[in-house]
Amino acid sequence: MPLTMKRTLSLFLLAATLPLASLAQAAEWPTDTVRLVVPYAPGGTTDVLSRKVADLLQQQIGTVVVENRPGAGSTMATGQLARGGRGADHTILMASPGHTIGPVIYKKLPYEPVKDFKFIRNIIEIPNVMVVPADSPYNSVEEFIEAAKTKEMTFSSAGIGSSIHMSGELFKTMTGTQMTHVPFRGSGEALPALLSGDVDVSFENMPTVLSHIQSGKLKALAVTSKEASPYLPDVEPLSKIGADLGLGEFVTTAWFGLIADDQMSDQAVQTLQTALDKVMDDQGFKDFAAQIGGEPASEEGDDFRDYVAEDVQRWQRVAGQAELN
Repeated sequence: MPLTMKRTLSLFLLAATLPLASLAQAAEWPTDTVRLVVPYAPGGTTDVLSRKVADLLQQQIGTVVVENRPGAGSTMATGQLARGGRGADHTILMASPGHTIGPVIYKKLPYEPVKDFKFIRNIIEIPNVMVVPADSPYNSVEEFIEAAKTKEMTFSSAGIGSSIHMSGELFKTMTGTQMTHVPFRGSGEALPALLSGDVDVSFENMPTVLSHIQSGKLKALAVTSKEASPYLPDVEPLSKIGADLGLGEFVTTAWFGLIADDQMSDQAVQTLQTALDKVMDDQGFKDFAAQIGGEPASEEGDDFRDYVAEDVQRWQRVAGQAELN
């Protein structure tokens, strides 16, 4: 065979194999360790949930490493994600209401909470719980409000811009009480202060305080969801308890879902969505959700994006009522 013909045939065969090579390469994602970023300190709801999800997710896609990057009410880690860069296609973040509250609290963030990200899947939704230390003299919402109108109270949170913080600010505004916000770097740091009585009250995520309520170390005065939680059936919602106290419209809940930099490939997003469907169908995850008092969520992709966009508007209204914006 002439040399020119050999070269032509070689080039033809090479060109024919390129699409197959590209498909094989695409099917290989992830090609590196997947990093699941937690924008809060260890020990809180976001951290505990992330580690459970990572444990189950790596059974589907390979190694998943959890990294805690707390700071500025989750906006520091979220800003790093939005900037992308090296390894962005293998980095995901466990977002929560801090993602939608941050832009309300901080006016000059280097990202936009909806357009700058890909929304993989919402995972779980949980209520917050109004809790006081076990030795607190207050045994009801009414007693607490009456006292807080005459003396200054303190309420803790997982950080400025968390749903815990915003729930406290909304309660303060709607009841006309005197309350000072004491922020911590995550619920893992805030909880000891609450248990020891260093702060008077918190509107904590249910997973963080559920076991302490059940053991009697904390007293639950109310839940912040519209209806009572099946995990605390004897604890009424604030909106019902406080209907005559100016709290009839008080409803705040927390969601937790995975997002990525907007440069993440569509193939990677689809792989993660398929894997997360299997994670959430796992009995271990269902048992875990029940243990922390959460309800599995259903939104993914564009539906999750729309859900987040609506949440931004909701917290803007709350911030307006609390005069935080």
